[in-house]
Amino acid sequence: MPLDQHLDGLTLLERGWLSANNLLLHGAPGEGATVVDTGHSVHAAQTVALVAQALGDEPLARIVNTHLHSDHCGGNAALQAAHGAAVWIAPGQADAVTRWDLDALTYRTTGQRCDRFRHDGVLHPGDVLRAGQRAWDVLAAPGHDPDSLMLFDAQAGVLVSADALWNNGFGVVFPELDGIDAFDQVAEVLDLIERLDARTVIPGHGPAFTDVGPALRRARQRLSKFVANPPLHARHAAKVLLKYHVMEERQQALEDLLTWAEGTPLVVGTLGRAGFREPPRASCQTLLAELVAVGALRIQEQVVHDV
Repeated sequence: MPLDQHLDGLTLLERGWLSANNLLLHGAPGEGATVVDTGHSVHAAQTVALVAQALGDEPLARIVNTHLHSDHCGGNAALQAAHGAAVWIAPGQADAVTRWDLDALTYRTTGQRCDRFRHDGVLHPGDVLRAGQRAWDVLAAPGHDPDSLMLFDAQAGVLVSADALWNNGFGVVFPELDGIDAFDQVAEVLDLIERLDARTVIPGHGPAFTDVGPALRRARQRLSKFVANPPLHARHAAKVLLKYHVMEERQQALEDLLTWAEGTPLVVGTLGRAGFREPPRASCQTLLAELVAVGALRIQEQVVHDV
């Protein structure tokens, strides 16, 4: 949707949970547009079509990724093929992208997929990204992902928060699932967002919002629960990994899903951190039942369906 008032020159393509939002930063004449994040590879053709519609006659010059989780960069390759756009990423994973190291990029450990793309440049925290009449400060936002970035247009008070802040929470704190303390980083990024005094936040998932204070309170309340009870966060994360996989597959035989879970290192490790003592297969069946109970999944005739 076109954003209005002080957000002229931006077009937000609000997606869902499998694909992160895409934000077009329209350029000055002759400059070309920039798209921030490109969704999941499952939706790559849809992303190409949506971006083309939003561009009109404007060329796409650049792709910027806030981080390299598969829901944020899965459309990179398709957009590169369609437009020849350059891809800019955070420096921490540049070498892994060049080598296409599935372990370093976490796609193997999470059991997720992403189409291979090339990167053409890096964005460092402290850089300024210029697009059209806007200057975006590049900010480090570790916690959800160690290399995650945010973009802030200080003049307009617009923050692209990626998965550091949603209207109702924030993304799974993935380093914690590997035994790396990162809840403090989440808290520090929330404090940074408060100091920025943003008027509008464009998150990685969900609509843009202006009630930033209440969103920060909700995020801090959620974080406090996880800090007080890390297994609660791990249990939540395990359900996210299962739900995300079913979204990738759309539907899958229960037996195949359980086999996938047993063979996915991060799922198995996260179940242990959540306090499960039974084998991964039984633990996942417990979590799947919880997801069905809240309407997030449906199981019919031994086939798991996304809802």
